[in-house]
Amino acid sequence: MTGTAHRQLQPPGWPVAKGYSNGIIAARGQTVYLAGIIGWNEKEEFESDDFAAQFRQALLNIVAILEEAEAKPEHIVRMTWFIRDKQEYLSSLKAVGEAYREIIGRHYPVMAVIEVSAFMEDRAKLEIETTAVIPD
Repeated sequence: MTGTAHRQLQPPGWPVAKGYSNGIIAARGQTVYLAGIIGWNEKEEFESDDFAAQFRQALLNIVAILEEAEAKPEHIVRMTWFIRDKQEYLSSLKAVGEAYREIIGRHYPVMAVIEVSAFMEDRAKLEIETTAVIPD
């Protein structure tokens, strides 16, 4: 991974993961933990009920919080995506991928996507927990 002191873990003979990493080793640094971030704006208002639009806003929110720690998207080592509807997520993959590459770049940390039954905010379509390590 260029631009960071993190190294992807890729066992010999395994196919390269697409859109995520199987594992990452983070060298020394400061660890930044983000709460579950949803796709509402800075006023805690949803501007859309569209999955891809909420995903895009959630990523923008994540980047804004990382900036407060002087961290960048390439410092992200782990993301856990909680989604409410697997089919809605799958039908939005193209727009999700475009938003991800635009906001996060071509940096693919360790990720998991988990379908859940509901969120505390009824209009939320997804929630993303993020961990970043800022290299020394």
